[in-house]
Amino acid sequence: MSPLLLPFLLLHIITGAALQLRPGYYSGTCPAAEIIVRDVMKKAFVREPRSLASVMRFQFHDCFVNGCDASMLLDDTPTMLGEKLSLSNINSLRSYEVVDEVKKALEKVCPGVVSCADIIIMAARDAVALSGGPDWEVKLGRLDSLTASQEASDNIMPSPRANATFLIDLFGKFNLSVKDLVALSGSHSIGQGRCFSVMYRLYNQSGTGRPDPAFEPKFREKLYKLCPLNVDQNVTGDLDATPIIFDNQYFMDLDSGRGFLYSDQTLFTCPQTRGFVKQFSIDQGEFFKAYVEGMIKLGDLQIEQPGEIRENCRVANGRPVNTF
Repeated sequence: MSPLLLPFLLLHIITGAALQLRPGYYSGTCPAAEIIVRDVMKKAFVREPRSLASVMRFQFHDCFVNGCDASMLLDDTPTMLGEKLSLSNINSLRSYEVVDEVKKALEKVCPGVVSCADIIIMAARDAVALSGGPDWEVKLGRLDSLTASQEASDNIMPSPRANATFLIDLFGKFNLSVKDLVALSGSHSIGQGRCFSVMYRLYNQSGTGRPDPAFEPKFREKLYKLCPLNVDQNVTGDLDATPIIFDNQYFMDLDSGRGFLYSDQTLFTCPQTRGFVKQFSIDQGEFFKAYVEGMIKLGDLQIEQPGEIRENCRVANGRPVNTF
């Protein structure tokens, strides 16, 4: 995809809402849907707490690429490069099997009813709530895409090296405000990041051969030990000081120069975003409120395209597949 086409694509996502999403969409066809999703998410949390952070991020990685349509869950086929191996997803997104488990449980009770796209929205909300964050009513009624696009994901998804100015512009193309950007970045309140994403900040920020001056010195020394030059760059570190609790610690850390990713710390160093970082670091309730508003807006992103209710979230219906 040419970068010149990107603004048109984003405008199409914003204005092309083909479905009328609403709360309680499955109340008549699968009334236990949301209970089933949360039950599976609870079991996943007990089995591996980190899985909640992984599943929570699915909403962002799915909805920014051609709208919320579960395209990111599709496996590659001989004729299609999916999004799982895109630059922003490979060696980063994980816990796809949790969605498989949710889908399997739903298919037992309500076969062919609940879309994988809606599962992502419900599971992301549950991941936040089960980690100590806010709970909210989600709008449902999405269809699953028939295809995916690694190229679209590569062209749209921001890099951990992105600065605040770039992020403000990108989010604005999706009708997401500066406040939405900062609040949704609070998704990094839980989870971990790879050394790969921080090496240049530690050793060669902006080609200087020196570390990012925004680092708090003790935090920088901690990262040197976690990510020495010869490290396996898939080694992970906590994105904030409370990595399994969804809270406003992430913003306190940015205020103190302890942001793991450059795309996070830049929110404090940029004047346009710093005020929201400071506000959320002081007032967790205000962060939670803004986060819910941002997630609902993110979940509204759609494009006009053919869709279906997938039987298996990894493949379009009618294609050969191994059973999960």
